[in-house]
Amino acid sequence: MQVNTPEQALSILKDNDVIWCQSMAATPYRLLEGLKSVALSRRNLTVLQLHTEFSEMLSDPSLQGHLRQRAFFVGASTRQAVNDGLADYVPIFLSEIPKLFRSGEQPLNAAIVQVSAPDKHGNCSLGISVEATRAALQVADKVIAWVNPKMPRTHGDALVPLSRFDRYFVEEAALPEHRQPPQSETTQKIGQQVASLINDGDCLQMGIGAIPDATLACLGHHKDLGIHTEMFSDGVLPLVEQGVINNSRKRKHPGRIVTTFAMGSQKLYDFVDDNQEVFFLDVEYTNDTSVIRQNSQVMSINSALQVDLSGQVCADSIGTKIYSGVGGQMDFVRGASLSEGGRSVIALPSTACGGKVSRISSLLAPGAGVVTTRAHVHYIVTEYGIANLRARSMIERARSLIAIAAPQFREQLAREAYDDWGLSI
Repeated sequence: MQVNTPEQALSILKDNDVIWCQSMAATPYRLLEGLKSVALSRRNLTVLQLHTEFSEMLSDPSLQGHLRQRAFFVGASTRQAVNDGLADYVPIFLSEIPKLFRSGEQPLNAAIVQVSAPDKHGNCSLGISVEATRAALQVADKVIAWVNPKMPRTHGDALVPLSRFDRYFVEEAALPEHRQPPQSETTQKIGQQVASLINDGDCLQMGIGAIPDATLACLGHHKDLGIHTEMFSDGVLPLVEQGVINNSRKRKHPGRIVTTFAMGSQKLYDFVDDNQEVFFLDVEYTNDTSVIRQNSQVMSINSALQVDLSGQVCADSIGTKIYSGVGGQMDFVRGASLSEGGRSVIALPSTACGGKVSRISSLLAPGAGVVTTRAHVHYIVTEYGIANLRARSMIERARSLIAIAAPQFREQLAREAYDDWGLSI
């Protein structure tokens, strides 16, 4: 049923409802604005989500007892609330979230989404973010939609009939854009190091940010690259235009970019709109290691907050303070390892806090979460070089990692390697 306002659409929510919110750049932020006011007349609502944009209003202390956020991945809008105990963080592989819904392990009463305008057949599109939302729509008792004509129509698993919505309203508004961060000398050097590991015909997975963009900017002379990833941003567009990314050597979905969400500029959103060469698929599928490994030469490129001298990778917290989430890093690290000719890279600046702290440390900070284990890690890259940890002993790992740490910390790390691990460097 079509209504006029977000509040009217959300009026069907009841006390104790568990609600899935479509995430990333497709966050239905107009519905979240309405949810804040509706929630004040409800008790014990729970909002499940990944990273959401423009959702700061749900962290308002006035909502205590009325609404609580439960984040499978933490972003800027939820980070403070999670670390203040006003919201919850659930560590989980991104590929497993749809399974929680489909199995009933995580009950869902409702889902709120942002979709494109319907086509002549009455079908809308989830647009630039399918992730776990497709699974949520399959099991939720109530589905509430914001129909936004600005949302691109995408192909793959994004199709949803207008008749699936119990309530919806129509309003045109801009999508959240993620501007490409400026490149520094450090990120450019890291990008060059990572690019040196990429071969013609590789199938890439990368995240968003300065390092992936710097890496992609170095690939103009490569040939026949493919994309099977959790997400992509503007950095791939020049390579598609140049024919460098053509997906011709992919065994799985040849000729197509495969992703589960996209986030970037309006140019990116225009690129994916009605583009049959880009498939937006369920994250249970895109991040399934048995699917990833079917492509040869999978190259997984991810980031980290801290790496210890044994190769343990922390990517979701700074000590006990949650910063992001487990996400799909391990899905692709493992999938790449199982792929014929596949490799994985963890790329990070050597220091933090303006050069005062080494990101390569003898031990992880107390409470730091190990997202990628030392048994899974392959390449670690900083601006100072590449450490290949695959099948390396503990002392070989420590030596390789100290060699790519910032020079001012290397002597200290060598001492700590002996004190903490008993390793003579």
